[in-house]
Amino acid sequence: MILEIDFNSNEAIYIQLRNQIVMGIARAEFADGESLPSVRQLAQILGVNMHTVNKAYAILREEGYLKLDRRKGAVISVEAEEKQKELEHLGEDLQMLVAQAICKGVSKNEMHQLIDYMYENLDRNQEERL
Repeated sequence: MILEIDFNSNEAIYIQLRNQIVMGIARAEFADGESLPSVRQLAQILGVNMHTVNKAYAILREEGYLKLDRRKGAVISVEAEEKQKELEHLGEDLQMLVAQAICKGVSKNEMHQLIDYMYENLDRNQEERL
């Protein structure tokens, strides 16, 4: 697991951490059921405050990417039953992205190409579903 924090970024550290873990799941760098370091361990590895890591883990848990296990700690857990809920949430986010694209003159075809490109580069499990 390689997580890198950009301390000069305008993006909050806990958001950077959350985003990198989500990207790691999408790229199959983190497997379902895999344990992540404890809050204390990860904070020490990254050189950040424990509360920062705890906040990132809490968001990931709320979003359905992590479960907390008393024995294993933070465990990657992406449930298929959460799909409908996630589609609704993504629809809300995507609506704003499409509105921004329209305002900037990005065509529907260009958006489709961009999404296809992202799936090809991020989704390592794509072949299994085809």
